[in-house]
Amino acid sequence: MMKDVWISISNRQQDGGKEENTLVFDTAGYYFFDDGVGVLSYQESELTGLEGTRTSVMVMPDQVVVDRDGILTGRMVFREGFRDSFPYDTPYGQMMLGIDTRRIRHNFNENGGDVEIDYITDLSHAFVANNNFRISVKEMEKQNGESD
Repeated sequence: MMKDVWISISNRQQDGGKEENTLVFDTAGYYFFDDGVGVLSYQESELTGLEGTRTSVMVMPDQVVVDRDGILTGRMVFREGFRDSFPYDTPYGQMMLGIDTRRIRHNFNENGGDVEIDYITDLSHAFVANNNFRISVKEMEKQNGESD
């Protein structure tokens, strides 16, 4: 059963120098959990620069898949110790991005959970940044008088 949830997202990027950027935001979204797999989705906002895009995250025991559909499209597969490359469609054209997943930690159940991914991004095999991506999913509080 799909649940209304509050999703907290933090993404930290560090380029080859000392430049570090962190984006932190909270948003409402949807979540369900079935047979060991957690799935969440939310609308991107102006804050992320991806307004008009729906992001869906599927957290499985051995990998995490992030799908984006809308103004930006792409599918990222995070699997510890593996490199994935994929076409990333933007309003300005398509580019080939790569992700090399260093570490994934997650704990999800029917009430929500947390996932943390450390990975490296590249653009056509040229280093772009070290990344740390965290998502926390919590059920929204029920209002007085609401029932399941």
